Amino acid sequence: MHGETDLETLLKGMSARLHPGVWAFATLPPGTPEPAGLSPLMRYVEDEGVTLILDAAAAADAGLKTVFPCRRITLHIHSALEAVGFMAAIAQALAGAGISCNPVAGYFHDHLFVPADRAGDAMAVLERLAAGSDFD
Repeated sequence: MHGETDLETLLKGMSARLHPGVWAFATLPPGTPEPAGLSPLMRYVEDEGVTLILDAAAAADAGLKTVFPCRRITLHIHSALEAVGFMAAIAQALAGAGISCNPVAGYFHDHLFVPADRAGDAMAVLERLAAGSDFD
C-alpha cells in the first residue's frame, strides 16, 4: 500500500486525532540499558545516546529525567514517506500560531508531539488547515 504524495490532497484529506495522556522525551547515554518495564512509543539511536518518547508518568516512575511534556496527535491520511511539503505546511501553520511541534513519521501516518498545554490550539490549527482556510 503506497501513500499519497499530492500536497493539496494530503492537507485537505487529513483528519487529526488527539490521543489521551501526556508523553515526554528522555535520553539515555550510549550503552545505558533501558529501565525494565518501559514501553516507549519511540526509540531512536543517535551518536550521543538513545532518545525515548514515552508516557510521562511511566518515565517519572522509572526515575528518568524528561523534557517537553506533550500530547500526541496522529494525522489520519496515509502520507507517502516521500511526500514533499506535507510536514512543512503543518509545521508552518503551527509555528504561525506559536506552537512548537516535534513530528515523527510512521509508515502509515505522521504523528505530532505538541506542548501539552497547547494541544487544543494545535487541533484547531489542523482543522483549519484541513478545511483549506490556511492552504490557498
